[in-house]
Amino acid sequence: MRISIQRVSVQRILPAVILVGMVAFRIYDPGVLRDMRLQIFDLFQRAAPRHYIDTPVRVIDIDEMTLAKYGQWPWPRALVARLIDNLRKHGVAAIALDIVFAEPDRTAPLAMQRLWKAGDKSAELHDILASLPDPDEELAAAMKSAPVVTGFVLTSETSQQVPPRKAGMAVNGTDARQFALGYSGAVPGLQIFDDAAQGSGLINARPDRDGVTRRVPMIMQYDGKLYPSLSAEALRVAQGASTYVVKASGAQGLHSFGRYVGIDQVRIGAFAVPTDRNGQVWLYDTGHVQQRLVPAWRILDQEPVDLRGMIVFIGTSALGLKDQRATPLDPAIPGVELHAEVVEQILTGKYLQRPYWADVVELVFLAGLGVGMLLLLPKLGPIGCAIAGAICVSVGLALGIFQYIRHGWLFDPIYPSISALLVYLSGSLMGYLKAEMERRHVRHAFSHYLAPALVERLAADPSHLKLGGEMRDVTILFMDIRGFTTIAEGLDAQHLTHLINRFLTVMTAAVLDHDGTIDKYIGDSLMAFWNAPLDDPDHARNACRAALSMRQRLVQLNTELREEHQAARDAEQLLLLEGEIPMVPPEPVQLRIGIGINTGVCCVGNLGSQQRLNYSVMGDNVNLASRVEGLTKFYTVDIIITEATHQAAPGFHCRNLDVVQVKGRTGEVTIYALQDEERAGAPAMAGDVTPVQSAATPSTIAASVA
Repeated sequence: MRISIQRVSVQRILPAVILVGMVAFRIYDPGVLRDMRLQIFDLFQRAAPRHYIDTPVRVIDIDEMTLAKYGQWPWPRALVARLIDNLRKHGVAAIALDIVFAEPDRTAPLAMQRLWKAGDKSAELHDILASLPDPDEELAAAMKSAPVVTGFVLTSETSQQVPPRKAGMAVNGTDARQFALGYSGAVPGLQIFDDAAQGSGLINARPDRDGVTRRVPMIMQYDGKLYPSLSAEALRVAQGASTYVVKASGAQGLHSFGRYVGIDQVRIGAFAVPTDRNGQVWLYDTGHVQQRLVPAWRILDQEPVDLRGMIVFIGTSALGLKDQRATPLDPAIPGVELHAEVVEQILTGKYLQRPYWADVVELVFLAGLGVGMLLLLPKLGPIGCAIAGAICVSVGLALGIFQYIRHGWLFDPIYPSISALLVYLSGSLMGYLKAEMERRHVRHAFSHYLAPALVERLAADPSHLKLGGEMRDVTILFMDIRGFTTIAEGLDAQHLTHLINRFLTVMTAAVLDHDGTIDKYIGDSLMAFWNAPLDDPDHARNACRAALSMRQRLVQLNTELREEHQAARDAEQLLLLEGEIPMVPPEPVQLRIGIGINTGVCCVGNLGSQQRLNYSVMGDNVNLASRVEGLTKFYTVDIIITEATHQAAPGFHCRNLDVVQVKGRTGEVTIYALQDEERAGAPAMAGDVTPVQSAATPSTIAASVA
């Protein structure tokens, strides 16, 4: 149990570390993660954009055709005044200028006077220019007679200019200035226009790091004061409201994870506009809608257009004027349309919001999915866990899309899904490495005992190996060299070791070639068994075949030993001629073996101690196989099998030897001499002795082999 717990815990270490890292990364929430989240929200908008509803909001577009008819930009102020007058006659509720008139008209008479060189008729010309009306004053007069909102720009370049504020700014709760986006400089319009207008709003857009505008400010901070946006001022002027109410909570520097800190909403007359913590409105994009735009030339030409009671924004879609913005749905849309879209959202009540508790929901989803994957992976396996994870991710994604469509809430189901995927992949990787380590362990543990083909089968499916021991029917073989003590007395240690290694190599090959498992070597003896750890329905026959193969290989080995001995004797004769002392034994080493085979139920498994394990077999049938091997020297045969093996391996030519009783067993055992396979009358093999019936009784045999 301790080992299995350690293995499971090791398998979970890497996934757990990855999960903790992903959670910490989400809590820290760096810019790259925020950028990814915004891209996901863009996908939501592309999949289900805001449906355009005809609202009393229009864009008076200074488009390419208008510029072609009335000249390049900037226009004379008198032409702009004419445009405003015509809009006033249409009965619009507010006219917002997405234009900054920061400098006097370059076509004004006074400007012409400065450009005209002094000459004979200069005084007369100057008098004529002085009598002409000032176009800036003409434009200011048009603004004063209409509900006009002028525009200004906040910049990062420090300046001393201060834009006008046409409405009060009340704060409900915490000081909102600490949360509003701020700038150090401003580019306001001319004083004459600001004095004439009923409102003045900033026209800034704050794109994200990738250049896409996803949020439009409702208010911004400059020089310690809050200023409204152009869209907010247009809505205020259209309602005739006089004051903004900004609701904020918390304090700058507090972490907003799981609590609301920042600006909550901006009330503009009858409308409470929800914002993010910096006072920005999420752009619920419709993309470019031509119905929203009215070409400016139609207003200048006084064509019939229904604009009564509408909020209109004057801006341009002309590419040459470079007022293009990227939005989630469009890589290039006229910037003035952003102001119009925000007012449309306010009038229709269609907002996108990211609730302040969205971070907590996403974190809980991340942690729950990751921990679930961590716990289920060892139980369900890679495929089951992949199915469970896919279901959870699909449900999370579906819920995120549902909340977006139903409530306009922005949740990120992708990062938790990616985190769970990483946990799954790392867990699967650890499982794969663990399985590969087990395969290597199996290969290493059994490479010395099993044939290579069996080792590969075990490595491919380690479930065939049941650790800890099991009872199963096996066939056991014991093999021993006859007269080994006498042989050892005639050899030095080096030659004896070489002989034994060479002999056991040949015998081992016979076992492995017939799918046997080497249990152990005991000096000059060998023990092997069949039908473990892999199933072998033909285990008794394979054991008999291995024994017959041992007999044949021993014949070949003895032949090689005789030939080598003869070659050594020939070399010795040369040494004798040279006066050397002979070193070669007078007779060659000839090996004889005894093999005992028995079939029966044994305990098979990893046996031993906590310090050392050995895959082996044990039981009464193992002892019987060992006793039968000892009987070969009394019956002067080389292979003896028991009745159980004889019945389990039909088809072999065997001779009934005797019925014996061995030590440790109360019952009698019938034994057979294994002579050959599936044929009768086989010739005697070299090294074999013609069987002679022993006169010993079972009781005396039991005493002899004890």
